[in-house]
Formats: sequence, C-alpha cells, structure tokens
Amino acid sequence: MSLSSRTVVVVLCFLFVIAPYFTRATTDGVRARCDSKQFRNDKHFRSCIDLPVLDSYLHFSYVRETGVLDVAYRHTNVESSSWIAWGINPTSKGMLGAQTLLAYRNSTSGFMRAYTSSIKDYSTMLQEGPLSLHVTQLSAEFLNGEMTIFATIVLPSNTTVVNHLWQDGPLKEGDRLGMHAMNRDHLKSMATLNLLSGQVTTTKAANDNMLLVKNIHGLVNAVCWGIFMPIGVMAARYMRTYKGLDPTWFYIHIFFQTTGYFGGLLGGLGTAIYMAKHTGMRSTPHTVIGIFLFALGFLQILALKARPDKNHKYRKYWNWYHHTVGYVVIVLSVYNIYKGLAILQPGSSWKIAYSTIIGVIGLFAIVMEILQFNKRWGGLCCKKSKDLEADQTACIDV
Repeated sequence: MSLSSRTVVVVLCFLFVIAPYFTRATTDGVRARCDSKQFRNDKHFRSCIDLPVLDSYLHFSYVRETGVLDVAYRHTNVESSSWIAWGINPTSKGMLGAQTLLAYRNSTSGFMRAYTSSIKDYSTMLQEGPLSLHVTQLSAEFLNGEMTIFATIVLPSNTTVVNHLWQDGPLKEGDRLGMHAMNRDHLKSMATLNLLSGQVTTTKAANDNMLLVKNIHGLVNAVCWGIFMPIGVMAARYMRTYKGLDPTWFYIHIFFQTTGYFGGLLGGLGTAIYMAKHTGMRSTPHTVIGIFLFALGFLQILALKARPDKNHKYRKYWNWYHHTVGYVVIVLSVYNIYKGLAILQPGSSWKIAYSTIIGVIGLFAIVMEILQFNKRWGGLCCKKSKDLEADQTACIDV
C-alpha cells in the first residue's frame, strides 16, 4: 500500500473515532421538578424524586414498620402509543428478577391498562403475571403527554433501600409491547433508592459495560463493513487500471476485504450476540441483513478458490458474479450501518462522523470515475464506432 493510501485510511478512521467527542450534544431539555406536580385525584405523597433519565419522576410515601409503599411513577413527554414501566428488583441490580408495574393506553378503547409482570429472562415479552411482592390499588392515567402508574406495594418490614428501574417503549400493532430503545438513557434507567432519605444512586457497573459493548459493536461494524469494504472495492476498481500497480492493487484489495470481514465477524457479530443475550434484543431487519452480509462475505471467500485463470472462457462470468456480489455487499453494509445507528442511538455525532467519512469515500469514487472514464469506457465506444464503420463499408460494397 502506498504512503498516501495509508494516510487516507488512518485519517478517515481517526476522524470517525474522535468526532463524537467533539460534537457531543449538550442540549438537555429543562424539566419541571417533581414537587410541583398536583395529582387530580387529590393524592399526596411525602417524597418525590426527579429520576436522572427518561423524563421520569417518582412520588412515594413509605411506612418502614409495615413496609407499605404508596407510589406514583410519572413519565412525561411520552406518546399515547407508548408503554411505561417501573419496578423493584428484590434480588439483584438490573433487569433480571425485576417485579414491574406496566401501563399503556389501549389503542381501540382509549382506556388505560395497568398490570404486573415479573421479568425472568432477557427475552421477556412483558406478559402479565403475579409478582413476588403484594400489589394493590394498581391503576394508570394518561393526561397531557404524561403517563402515570399508581400502586400500593407491600415490602418486607424495615426495608430501607431497594433496587428500582424504569423504562418506556413503543406499542406495536395489536397492543403488543415493543422493545425499548438501546440508547444511553434507556440503558441507564436503573438505580438504588433509599426509601427514607429519597437518595438515588445510579447503578453503574452493568450499564457502563453494556454501553461499552454497544459502542464497540457500532464502531467495529462501521469501520469494517462501512469503511474497509468500500476502500477494498475501490482499490480493485481504480488501481488495477494502472499497469504499474499490478499486482499491488490485488493485495490491497484482499487486505481490506479480509480484514473487514473477519474484523466484523469477531468484533461485530460477537458483540451482537452478547447484546442479544443480555438485553433480549429480538430479530429485526438489521439483524437479518447483518446475517445475510456475513453469508455473502463467506461466499466471496469461497469464490476465490473457484476463480478461473484470466484467459479462461468462464472468467468473465466469474467476474460478473464477484463484482455484483461485492457491490451488493457495499450497498447493504452502508444501509445496515444507518439502521444500526437508528437502533442503538449513540448520538447524532456518530451519524455525522460516519456520513462525513462515507461522503468523502463517495466523492473520491466519483472523481476517479471521471478521471478514468476514457480508460474504462473509451475502448467500448471505439469498438462500437469501428463496428458501425464496418457495417457502412459493407453496405457501400454491396
């Protein structure tokens, strides 16, 4: 690889890695404090907490001696086609084992539905079921973009600290609860709550690990499939037209394609499996396209073993197949990266950074197509002109 090519690759990758840190959004909305809320059913609570993420608030009254906890979980800025949840995990921190209260507005009747669900695994569909905690007076309301769950929960007497979590997600067709988003706020919506002082301590370890895995997944796939693969294709398309770069172009092509494929296989697919196991991520078009891309990449590797010699009569058919599959991989890779960004929602800065890089790559390809137009298509035009002249000559002779 030439020095200029290595420089371009390093600069593009460096830009993708550091750009988010310089363009991180800092426009958090101003939220009203929870103590200004007045419930229309004249309910009053001794304590209220502005939860750190998801525009959520927790109002509660607690009697330590009896363990009776009256709670109102309030989620603002929420659509009517959404569900909300709040729960207590009596056994550990995090999602597994959580005893949750859920609510959503029925899409047919318009009435609110509130129910309980015990989360036993990451692939839960949040189906209705009994809790290990006794719950009474469960209800919900939706008013002016605010959805609220009311309930009375009986905890073991003298309980002072609980692990709690809160969440929201989309309501699918048939009032099915869709999976919540995977952005930073949705992964950090859990904490420990001191029922006496009202102090909330964010649960850091599990959240930070998942955020790290999520960022690694996005970064590895964007670099391997969205940057290395296009560069490998361009090396084969544009460098091979210069005789002095043969067979250098071939080695550069192989390097970027194999590095992109196996890097994506180890880092991208590995992190995807980890996230699916620990977050319950379900099959999506993004997942299907990703698996399809790995299959196409594997077929491209196998195709190298079956590549005919340059002068073989079947070589042109092999070229058609190899080039077509390669371009399909590039288009699907770029499309799937944007799909992944929409799912993981790492921040607009990541999308801007990748769009900038892929834009530079696309602009370079356009320039090279213009510069190599005569060399690539001139022969075909000349051949057509000669065939036309031959036909005219034949007509004159006749």
